[in-house]
Amino acid sequence: MKTIGICFGTSTIQVVEIDHSGARKSVSMRRRIVHDGDPAGVLKTFITSCKVADIDRIAITGREFRNSVALTSISEPQAVESALAAIYGDGGCPDALVSSGAETQLVYRLTNKCGIGAVYSGNKCASGGGEFFLQQIGRIGVTLEEAGMFAAQGKPYKIAGRCSVFCKSDCTHAMNKGEPRANIIAGLCRMMADKIADLIKDKSCRRLAVVGGGSLNTTMVTMLRERFDTVEIPDMADCFEAYGAALWAAENECLPLPADTTTLITLLPQSFGKHPPLADARDLVEFKPSFRGEPHDGDRCILGLDVGSTTTKAVLLRADDTAILASVYLRTDGDPITAARKCYTALHEQL
Repeated sequence: MKTIGICFGTSTIQVVEIDHSGARKSVSMRRRIVHDGDPAGVLKTFITSCKVADIDRIAITGREFRNSVALTSISEPQAVESALAAIYGDGGCPDALVSSGAETQLVYRLTNKCGIGAVYSGNKCASGGGEFFLQQIGRIGVTLEEAGMFAAQGKPYKIAGRCSVFCKSDCTHAMNKGEPRANIIAGLCRMMADKIADLIKDKSCRRLAVVGGGSLNTTMVTMLRERFDTVEIPDMADCFEAYGAALWAAENECLPLPADTTTLITLLPQSFGKHPPLADARDLVEFKPSFRGEPHDGDRCILGLDVGSTTTKAVLLRADDTAILASVYLRTDGDPITAARKCYTALHEQL
């Protein structure tokens, strides 16, 4: 028997395929697919690309979108319990399991038989989520792979985590005053670890497991290890709920995959009203073209520079007629001084 488990996350779809040969269960495929806000399109592409005829059962879990898919759906706690039972057996499981995702952080308090005794969630603020972390390192001009290297080398800069607006403002202020990128990224990891620790609160939690995309943030995990006796990353941590759904499917009957994949997804009706398209109001907008001029020797000019948290812009105007003689728009990349110098260089080259 072959089963597939699919978990719909805020930013990714996680897929796990398990081959059940007798008592032996082997993972034959695991994937994390970024859906860019289009889980329906990504799911259809995946179903079309895989050999559906070889799959006996499919179970899905995750976000609200799962209720729009014509497949057997289970709750995330059900999927988590299935995965826990397979990895830890009937005993020896951690005191708590943290599901660190792109948008939310959940803490499952576990029983001694790997059941879920209670679930705790944060204040829904985005600052502790993985997607917010990706946005901030993107503003600094660092890839996810580079962020891990930087964070391991940096001294954590204190960043507020109670609100995503304050958090972003702290990052911006740090960048503008020239704080090293390594310190800012380490500070973001520290803030995320602090939010998890605050969520747990109970000092009796000595052994902790971390799953979800946050389990891939090695610096955050290292900082959690400073607070708890044992912090472990279990097998299949990055696809934990999908793994549990695939295991659950082996023990329970599931709906068959529709013969026509176009009927796989039925979008639920929207519960809110809609405004008319913006294009209908195009005639109400007046676009002001910028006047460009040719530079001449002896022109008296004015330089305008705007260094923002994400982009830096510069414009050179001729004072006599305010004609634009040169302009540049580029990313700040967390280094406002270098960005300003690049603007001056670009203006000079245009002249």
